[in-house]
Amino acid sequence: MASHDQKPHAILIPYPYQGHITPFVYLAIKLASHGFTVTFVNTHYIHSKISNSQTQQKNQHNKDDLFAKARENGLDIRYATVNDGFPLGFDRSLNHDQFVEGLLHVFSAHFDEVVGNLVKSDPPVTCLIADTFYVWPLMIADKYNLVYVSFWTEPALVLTLYYHMELLKKNGHFASQDNRKDTIDYIPGVEAIEPRDLMSYLQATDIWTVVHRVIYKAFTDIKKADIIICNTVQELEFDTISALNKKQPIYAIGPIFPSGLTKAPFSISLWSEFDCSQWLNNKPNTSVLYVSFGSYAHTSKEDILEIAHGLQLSGVNFIWVLRPDIVSSDETDFLPVGFEESIKDRGLIVPWCKQIEVISHPAIGGFLTHCGWNSTLESIWCGIPLICFPLLTDQFTNRKLVVNDWKIGINLCDKECVMREEVAEKVRNFMCGDSTQELRKAMKEVRKTLENALGQDGSSEKNFHQFMEDIKVNIRKRAGLSNGHVSPFHQNGNGLAH
Repeated sequence: MASHDQKPHAILIPYPYQGHITPFVYLAIKLASHGFTVTFVNTHYIHSKISNSQTQQKNQHNKDDLFAKARENGLDIRYATVNDGFPLGFDRSLNHDQFVEGLLHVFSAHFDEVVGNLVKSDPPVTCLIADTFYVWPLMIADKYNLVYVSFWTEPALVLTLYYHMELLKKNGHFASQDNRKDTIDYIPGVEAIEPRDLMSYLQATDIWTVVHRVIYKAFTDIKKADIIICNTVQELEFDTISALNKKQPIYAIGPIFPSGLTKAPFSISLWSEFDCSQWLNNKPNTSVLYVSFGSYAHTSKEDILEIAHGLQLSGVNFIWVLRPDIVSSDETDFLPVGFEESIKDRGLIVPWCKQIEVISHPAIGGFLTHCGWNSTLESIWCGIPLICFPLLTDQFTNRKLVVNDWKIGINLCDKECVMREEVAEKVRNFMCGDSTQELRKAMKEVRKTLENALGQDGSSEKNFHQFMEDIKVNIRKRAGLSNGHVSPFHQNGNGLAH
């Protein structure tokens, strides 16, 4: 174990999906900028995807090592890869459940081997910062005597609902024969939430899928973490974070963005990114709707068809990011016949793009989104109001925050089904009507909250420094060198900025 005057050395391992990798990379850069040694671990598959996307874009600079440029700038960030248990050619999207079974049962053995080699490095590894959705960090941290930090990349509301699953179960809102449909008003720090706003896994009737089993194990594990960090802002979720803080140290350190967000330091995209700037430069300010359903979730061919017809009928300019596997890896022909020809003067369809560069362009006036948390934070930062079409997992709960709590977006559908007429009307009114002014006004306020949190005396900045101190205190404790030092968590009685 390191002596107390050595640099802390943290291993960071994100869950192998784009939405988790992005904040982990920015966290690595931020920690290294504050004097930490960081070893960032990606799976071989994720490394291969990022590397291939950079080859396609003729960006060879950091093709084999994501952090080569960061090291050139003086940051001590090392890079390692780990086998996830499957061949590179295995389709992890099409065979989702089989892949997650592997993450649940096999992946820890591969990661354990990597950590076993890394602990001998200089300076010695002293801390493991792992994605909350992994089921084995506690075991690995205990084996190698590491401080265990659980990094939650979604909002605190989603975290606390999973954290209190047993309470939901006890009250019959989850895992019962016939889940209750009335308002949930007993979760600590959550005034009220409707069952329809719970994450999709807490609304499900089959509660023993592989993802459910991951969630149950992960949320047993997190309760024994030394520290939890959350990619949110204290002022936006104050009551929720305060209630969790009574259980264990949690720090709201978000939004975890690079400095100068609109120009990320390097590409960490799993897909080749189409440059939309030339097309956007020819469009009037705030006239273009950006449409994207993220990097992971799937939707039905019927919904895609209705949205396509709705966009066509709306008459609005749009960029639509359509992943080839948005329906399924083996069904890539899903647009209406003749659609691309009919919208060619006012619509651009791309498989993937640099989202932050697109939504920060003055031509963008709105974002039709799946409500992924990274997309939500990025749109707030760029001041772009949202039309919400949640598909999976936390997106339904994020929608509640966006539409009901912060009032910076609207719902795409008021009914169960997606109907082209409703899509056309909603999009037209959103892009051309007066009602968006209220959304923009609310968005400015929420954006200001984010900006203030990241300022020198802001809550996220203070929390980040307390978090780093707390890591060092825990390292000394584990090394048996605490010498009476007390963690900031215990000094304040909580992990909130003061």
